[in-house]
Amino acid sequence: MNDVIRNNICGRRNHSTKGNTMVRLRRLRFSLFLSFFFLWLGIVLSAYGAADTGPSHELVILHTNDTHGHPAPFPYKKALEAGGLPARAALIRAIRKEHSNVLLLDAGDLNTGRAESGLFYGRPDIEGYNALGYDAMVLGNHEFDHPRDVLLWQMGLAEFPFLGANISLSGGRPFTAPYIIKSFGGFKVAIMGLITRNTMGIVNPEHIKDLIFEDEVAVARRLVPKMKERADIVIALTHLGIYDTAKRGSKRLAREVKGIDLIVDGHSHTYLKNPIVIRHRASDHSTPIVQAWKWGLVLGRVDLRVRKKSVIDLSFRAIPINLDEPPAQTEKNVSRSRNNRVPQDPDLLSLIRPYMDQASSILSREVGVAEEAFSHEGIRSQETSLGRLVADSMAWCTGEDRVDFAIQNGGGIRTGIRKGPITMANLYEAIPFMNTVQVLTLRGKDVKALFDYMARISQGSGAFPQVSSGLMARMDPQRKSWEMIKIQGRPFDRRRTYKIATNSYLAKGGDGYKVFLKAASVFDTSISQREALMKYIEAKGGRIRPVMNRRLQIGQSYPFDHPVDSRMVSTRSIRGMRAESSKVLKSP
Repeated sequence: MNDVIRNNICGRRNHSTKGNTMVRLRRLRFSLFLSFFFLWLGIVLSAYGAADTGPSHELVILHTNDTHGHPAPFPYKKALEAGGLPARAALIRAIRKEHSNVLLLDAGDLNTGRAESGLFYGRPDIEGYNALGYDAMVLGNHEFDHPRDVLLWQMGLAEFPFLGANISLSGGRPFTAPYIIKSFGGFKVAIMGLITRNTMGIVNPEHIKDLIFEDEVAVARRLVPKMKERADIVIALTHLGIYDTAKRGSKRLAREVKGIDLIVDGHSHTYLKNPIVIRHRASDHSTPIVQAWKWGLVLGRVDLRVRKKSVIDLSFRAIPINLDEPPAQTEKNVSRSRNNRVPQDPDLLSLIRPYMDQASSILSREVGVAEEAFSHEGIRSQETSLGRLVADSMAWCTGEDRVDFAIQNGGGIRTGIRKGPITMANLYEAIPFMNTVQVLTLRGKDVKALFDYMARISQGSGAFPQVSSGLMARMDPQRKSWEMIKIQGRPFDRRRTYKIATNSYLAKGGDGYKVFLKAASVFDTSISQREALMKYIEAKGGRIRPVMNRRLQIGQSYPFDHPVDSRMVSTRSIRGMRAESSKVLKSP
């Protein structure tokens, strides 16, 4: 019995020894597994950390767009001295003191606005940009408002490039630089300029007759890969515009072209609180779009970080420049600055002061009194009192030529006229373009084609017509056809010829009015539109009140008022106007 018990005990001991050995082996295997796992994990995390924590670089991009000839502070709503180059300079110089890598860009349309700029063909603006050290500007459509020699003079005056990758001369040579490469400490930035191809239809054809405007997307697809090879990041400096659809403007560019790191846009006068981010249609690449509203009322600021040829962080804000109230509707997010005014930089103020003083001596002259305000609101989508006034003055100034009616494009009138004294400055701001009044003789069939075109103009377009008395018409907006057309109180007659007054821009086929190129005869009165308006106000005794009669009826049920024939106004002072109009400043 004892032997049996002893054998059983020894057997248990042998079995227990084997079990302990197996446990130790399992533990050893597990320990080895953990060691190899953590070694592998350390290698992976080390590699990932090295990629994520490599050297990065900060870049601050300051940008403006659509400043439209506003070099000096100006009244905007309740703010008496909003915007202006001196305050912008103070902001920019303060930011440069805090950051070493700063890029300063403008997204086009420096021209055409207030008289202190227009009288000098944008010289104070460009000299101010030189003093501020702008790095680049893209051509906007309003850079072609003047004849070509003025633009070339401006480009020569500027100490920064005017970019335009999709503009070339008819022979194929580039019109200007397509892009530039800027070097900073440790990284490079490519800046490409693109202007809307629609420029062909919205500027004076004479000013672009030998230029070719290519599709923005096609050009960008060719250039972005080349720029990516030479630079760490690519910025598209564009004058394309932001719209509701991704099939137009800068959204289309971002959607169709891979590799653009940032789009700094202009053209649509859009105020943004945050960037618009658009994903490329065939990849996971996304491009942010920014814009800085209009007239230099805000300074756009983008802060980004660059690492290994990628943007790893980006923020944007619009800095208000002495606005005393937030803008309405989409601009309501501009911060109030009543208690945080931006100071005027004394050097910039001294630079533009001579231009302001000279302009003041010319523009302070009073030419009349507006007994009520002449509205400019909605001028691209409906008749306005100011549109009627301008068209009436054009019809009136033709004198003995006695036109049947006058037509003005809404986009050619830029601001309204307030109630009270009217100065030459008001006229320059309302009509900043250097257009003259021309008289066209059109056959009846061409007048019919003119009305067919007017029926197709979309509301919101700069081509939207403003017309003088002498014309009454009613359109069915659904059918895009005219139900009634009366000229000088008589139904339209296709067998007749008609005389029409218009501005020299439309007479050359601008804004799509190609039918004017078919005129049987063209007479240039050599009277500028501003001169015509000034003399018309004087001829009415210096006091004017908005005419309330409707001339174009588009889908509305109210009856026409009795038309007032502008030719009943005294034609005194018409003689001599052609001589006086020769006093306008000549281009450089």
